[in-house]
Formats: sequence, structure tokens, C-alpha cells
Amino acid sequence: MGRTRVRALLRRALRLRCPACGGGALYARWFVMHERCARCGLVYEAEQGFFLGAIYVNYAVTVCLGLGSTLLVDWLHPMSLVGQLAVAVPVMAVFPVLFFHHARSLWLALNLLVVGPEAPPAGRR
Repeated sequence: MGRTRVRALLRRALRLRCPACGGGALYARWFVMHERCARCGLVYEAEQGFFLGAIYVNYAVTVCLGLGSTLLVDWLHPMSLVGQLAVAVPVMAVFPVLFFHHARSLWLALNLLVVGPEAPPAGRR
């Protein structure tokens, strides 16, 4: 597992492309994911509930961003708790929706890195 492979997987995930080949798009529409890669046939959702881990990725990044932005703004310009909440709440309410695609994509890349590609079901390639 070289650094080059990890970088390639991360780059593909951030571009919302298939982590295995980098060719196929992950999403057909805003919240509709393709079933598999059109280029290499990688099954995106290996089993029901597979993307539950993506919720944790999204949550962790949202907390880091919300807390980090609040602490940074408070450090640059000290403010009250109401002011801190005025910064943090909008960020933490909007960001998870905007980061949804990337959280799923990063989870898929992490799975590919750790487990490897899943074989497509027989007769469905």
C-alpha cells in the first residue's frame, strides 16, 4: 500500500470518480448514486447499509470545520457565546449537505484501500 496509491484514491474520491479506475462518475444526479462503475464494473454499494460509515466521515469533518472555524474566528476577534453560535450553527447546518457526496466517495475509497474491490454479482456485469 504505497503513498502513490493512497494519493490516487484520495484524488479520485475528491473528484467524485470511481476509486478503482478513476473513470466512472459516482453520481447520476444530486442524491442518486450509480449502482456500479460504467468503466470497470466496481459495485459501489457492496451491501445494504454500506454507506453508514460515510455518516461518520461527514460528522467528523463537519465537527472539525465547525469547531475550527468558531475557534479561529473567536481567536481573531473575541466574541460571546451567542456570536460563536452564530458562526458555528450555519456552518454545521449547511456543510454536511454540501459534503455528502465527498463523504460517500471518501468512504468508498477507504473501503477499496482496506478491503479491495468487491466482485460484482454473477451475471450482473
